[in-house]
Amino acid sequence: MHDYKIVDTHSHLADPVFNSDLDEVLERAQTVGVSAIVTVSENLRDARRNIELAARYPILRAAAGLYPTHLDISQAQDMTSFIRQECSGLVAVGEVGLDYWAVKEESGKGLQREIFKAFVDLALELDLPLNVHSRSAGRHVIALLLKQGAHKVQLHAFDGKASAALPGVEAGYFFSIPPSIIRSRQKQNLVKQLPLSCLLIETDSPVLGPTSDERNEPANALISVNAIAELKNVSREEVIEATFHNTFRLFGEGI
Repeated sequence: MHDYKIVDTHSHLADPVFNSDLDEVLERAQTVGVSAIVTVSENLRDARRNIELAARYPILRAAAGLYPTHLDISQAQDMTSFIRQECSGLVAVGEVGLDYWAVKEESGKGLQREIFKAFVDLALELDLPLNVHSRSAGRHVIALLLKQGAHKVQLHAFDGKASAALPGVEAGYFFSIPPSIIRSRQKQNLVKQLPLSCLLIETDSPVLGPTSDERNEPANALISVNAIAELKNVSREEVIEATFHNTFRLFGEGI
């Protein structure tokens, strides 16, 4: 069992809140058994920083994407160019997706879908996994992904019902679970109803931690592991082994 390690598949370590103590943050993560951390981007600044951080710290893996509230075609095109240029150093396109909680006007939603489709096509072209944000848009995101033929997909912090997730499960998509599961009835229900074979571990650091008022960090990935084990009535080791295999199935050797 000791060969299996925890992978935090979605964090934001380019966030300035980690600038002063990133070494200590990563040390704490390794102490609890985290072997790799995927750091995603919300914009080009983050994406560039992720590349730098991954070069400096062996535990980090860089991803690049445009957060879905950036309703700007030129920003999306700049990010697409960056991803093409840096694809050999990236493990995923993300985070990208739809956010119908923040964007409620139909015109904005249409623009979001257009940008998201372009990133889905890019990920397919480059054979990179997609790290997907789907707040208040779970069914819409999965329908779009299926229509576009996406097959390497991580739905991060999915906030819909298990019934909305099932078409994604059937398509082989993965759902990553943050430490906020211990205070979220929705996340608990999702984990109870989805198979362990489609679950991943994430922290979404610095947010979605065990408490809403403190900075979250990758060491809290262990909280997600323990919560899944309790809800599934299996051992912590079984969760670590299964989610490690799932992570490898999604990311391959890059992780």
